[in-house]
Amino acid sequence: MAERARTTASAARYGFTDTRADGQLRAAGWWTEGGPADGATDVLVALSRAADPDLALAGLDRIREADEPGWAELDRTLREHRTFRGRLLGVLGTSTALADFLVANPGEWRCLSDNRCTDPAKFADRLLERVRQDDGSYATGTAAEHELRTGYRGLLLGIAAADLGHLVEPGLEHPQFRDIASELTTLAEASLQAGLVVAEQEVGAPAEGTLAVIAMGKTGGRELNYVSDVDVIFVGAGDLGVATRLASTMMRLVGNACFEVDAALRPEGKSGALVRTLEGHTAYYQKWAKTWEFQALLKARPVAGDAELGRQYAEMVAPMVWSAADRENFVTEVQQMRRRVEDHVASEHLERELKLGRGGLRDVEFAVQLLQLVHGRVDPALRSPSTLEALAALGDGGYVGRADAAEMSSSYEFLRTVEHRLQLRRLRRTHLFPASSDTDELRILARACGIRPVRGRSQGEALLAEFRRHAQGIRRLHEKVFYRPLLQSVANVPTEALRLTTKQAASRLAALGYAAPEGALQHIKALTSGVSRRAAIQQALLPVLLDCLADTPDPDGGLLSYRKVSEALQDTPWYLRVLRDEGTVVERLAFLLGTSNLVPDLLVRAPEVLQLLGDPARLTGRTPAEVATSLRAAVRRQPGLSAAVTAARSLRRHELLRVACADLLGLLDVPSVCEALSSVWVAVLQGALSAAYRQRQAELGRTPATIAVIGMGRLGGAELGYGSDADVLFVCEPAEGVTDAEAVRFASSVAETVRKILGAPSADPALVVDADLRPEGRSGPLVRTLESYRAYYQRWGEVWESQALLRARFVAGDDELGRRFIEMIDPLRYPEGGLDPTDAREIRRIKARVETERLPRGADPTRHTKLGRGGLADVEWTVQLLQLQHAHEVPGLRTTSTLEALTALAEAGLASAESVESLREAWLLATRVRNATMLVRGKAADEVPGTGRDLAAVARVFGYSVDDDPGEFLDFYRRVTRHAHAVVEELFYDN
Repeated sequence: MAERARTTASAARYGFTDTRADGQLRAAGWWTEGGPADGATDVLVALSRAADPDLALAGLDRIREADEPGWAELDRTLREHRTFRGRLLGVLGTSTALADFLVANPGEWRCLSDNRCTDPAKFADRLLERVRQDDGSYATGTAAEHELRTGYRGLLLGIAAADLGHLVEPGLEHPQFRDIASELTTLAEASLQAGLVVAEQEVGAPAEGTLAVIAMGKTGGRELNYVSDVDVIFVGAGDLGVATRLASTMMRLVGNACFEVDAALRPEGKSGALVRTLEGHTAYYQKWAKTWEFQALLKARPVAGDAELGRQYAEMVAPMVWSAADRENFVTEVQQMRRRVEDHVASEHLERELKLGRGGLRDVEFAVQLLQLVHGRVDPALRSPSTLEALAALGDGGYVGRADAAEMSSSYEFLRTVEHRLQLRRLRRTHLFPASSDTDELRILARACGIRPVRGRSQGEALLAEFRRHAQGIRRLHEKVFYRPLLQSVANVPTEALRLTTKQAASRLAALGYAAPEGALQHIKALTSGVSRRAAIQQALLPVLLDCLADTPDPDGGLLSYRKVSEALQDTPWYLRVLRDEGTVVERLAFLLGTSNLVPDLLVRAPEVLQLLGDPARLTGRTPAEVATSLRAAVRRQPGLSAAVTAARSLRRHELLRVACADLLGLLDVPSVCEALSSVWVAVLQGALSAAYRQRQAELGRTPATIAVIGMGRLGGAELGYGSDADVLFVCEPAEGVTDAEAVRFASSVAETVRKILGAPSADPALVVDADLRPEGRSGPLVRTLESYRAYYQRWGEVWESQALLRARFVAGDDELGRRFIEMIDPLRYPEGGLDPTDAREIRRIKARVETERLPRGADPTRHTKLGRGGLADVEWTVQLLQLQHAHEVPGLRTTSTLEALTALAEAGLASAESVESLREAWLLATRVRNATMLVRGKAADEVPGTGRDLAAVARVFGYSVDDDPGEFLDFYRRVTRHAHAVVEELFYDN
């Protein structure tokens, strides 16, 4: 046992960890009791260099057992032929699938001993030899599939052996990635050609004059993987039935034998005809094709079948491809393609996906193709279907910096090489990099990629670091490729080969979604001119910002806003530092500026909110009560009325912006937004009232009356929006010994002062204090005593006034007076015994009249958030009617909140849960739409935008992607409000 342990330990020096290795080495004749057998050391050293020595040895052992008579020759060749040894062990240490092939096909290993184990020029002949029968005809059916499969795998073995041999035997020729990809593509072409020959035999008709096969994707670009679908398009002539049988037969043969042949890129995709005539393709591309189809056609190349028909097809599509960037929908469709890349990746795999993940292969390919489509219109040098060739041409032409082009080429080749090694293992299509915790897989993959240990890092750790480095480099792709040249094209300092002309820069901006590229270039120039530190930071920031803005509903408006904000805050010392050091701030700022017209105006005057964007907890952390307390305290500290109101306005501006940012970023729900806006409005009102009261009191030297402010409407319900006025009632009570008239004069002067100073013109959203709901409306006195209100309501009060009082709550002034006013009106708004049927009919009549008279001329009732069908008025009038009818017996209905009243209706069984939920959803939706429209337009509006960027921006606020049709959001709004209106018809009119 001790001898066995010592022997196994000695074998471990060659990298073997499998306990079966000792027996396998002895069976092969390479190990004895004393160590390596004579002449076997070179083989053992070579095995130790394989990606997985255990896997390589296991493969050899299986081959030996499958072909014992041939083992002596294989053993001798391994010992004597260094090149062969490197090729075979490189394959066996990397690929279990190719090992299976060698085991199943004894003697196939001999092809690796040839001086040149791959000769792409002979691939097609080799495959045709496999399917050619003794009589000169070709095999068909399963026999042809078997021969094609064996021939294909044998040639694939040769490519892999040449690719991997240098890893096992240093000094062997080291093929470049692009050479291997080219050979794999040639093999795929040969397979298609051979498959078509067999199909001709099966169908009994020639492809000449009937069918051309057009390669697409990586095959068209001569950059195929070891395992990949081969994308094709078929062009037919003459009898399309025959052409279709040829195409479908070839797809079946090659699909079963070699790889999947995918024709989904054809016109109309899988639902379209498999084969079309040249004229049919032409008509489709001219009339129906989308931009992504021309992006795909950039790689189109005839590879099999009728050569002349294929040439005509290529000549037909080329002008369309190189004019695609002029299409009206170019920007939208390209942006959609770009976003679909990451949308198809599971979130847990996003960082490991070589192809579709962040910093993956598609990022490079997409960028190169977009630049080709934009600049290839006038520069034929860019029209290569190969990603690497096109990238080099972009660098040579100055469209991309040479260093950037070289860096991206290097990263692209690295990721493609890793992809190849992953696919070779089992010859399965995969793009998933091993998890960082899978150390064994990382080690084997690193060895297969030729990664060595560095600076104390294991091979697996070194590979992981390299992968992350390249992915992070590619992740800056759009900054490097799209935007830096734009900056340099307008800079005052000369650049080497990178400077774009103004026209080229404008074309690139247009391709990225900017509707007025010349204006955008002027903004860029203004922000980056000069040699100041500020200009240098802007040059570093703008690429990222331009990229982020391109994903917003209004990139041009966002860039203009950014310029205005930057110019306004250029002397604020921390402004650019925050943007430079906190990447999330830049991303969020770009979204806000490209979506909202209100935010930029507020940001210029409340820049401190910018610092909160990097921390959602700080952006949403303060409760409305805390904010109100802070605002009132700040206002009280001011020396006079003007200073107090200025402080209140400033703090309100800060809160308005903070809430708007949190709202747009999806961090606050509708009730929270309403509560926050209402709370700050109340605090402003309290501060202004207190300051005006103190000033008037000081002027008179006494206090003739106490004053209370009663919130009404949305203020009373704590349901204010960004553009809402503050509906109020002013009530006073004379001090002892003071007449009612004197008290009212004093209180009126205070109330007028509050209304005037808050309503003074300002750049901020207006602070309108509206007292039109008072008795007798505008013609009645602004302020009444408590007893005057009591007398009016008892003698003259109408049912609509009782309805309005449902939203009344004390908000400012004297607490005791406010409490007594609420006690006084409770019997009016919660009438004992409920609402008289006559009064119910009157409320229904008034609502009908309001909708008829107040809905603006030409307004679409399906889009009007306030007076439209299923809008705010529908829901609120319904709730208030039911409150008047039932609040006397249902305490839960005695609330000023619409949402709380809806909950009480359901709990009391006055409406079904389904009906209440429909009303709640419509009310929340309409409220949020009003708020979003205010934020987007910068001014209040009651109608959902019907079309254009405003609708797109509102839809984006609701979480719709820029790829989505904003009309879908409009349909959603109409559907929700239509259901709510049906409930209103039942509860309001039929109840």
